[in-house]
Amino acid sequence: MYLDNAKKTEIFTQYGKSATDTGSAESQIALFSFRIKHLTEHLKKNHKDYKTARSLTQLVGKRRALLDYLYDRDINRYRAIVKALGLRK
Repeated sequence: MYLDNAKKTEIFTQYGKSATDTGSAESQIALFSFRIKHLTEHLKKNHKDYKTARSLTQLVGKRRALLDYLYDRDINRYRAIVKALGLRK
């Protein structure tokens, strides 16, 4: 599987406050970004996989909602996570 517990722990450690910080907006955005990259690569090879395309659209929406939340609450944290992940605004 592409996303095992070790990879999740690594993402949460890098972008969250600790390895067990799974609920912060930054760690969730980082996890969604990793999953979005994986699904994008999958869809490049399997362009007729419509269920995966729908899942990708939903994930992008969830990440956008979290980014909007973070933008409203703390602009500095928003700017830091966008810069760290290399996201477009």
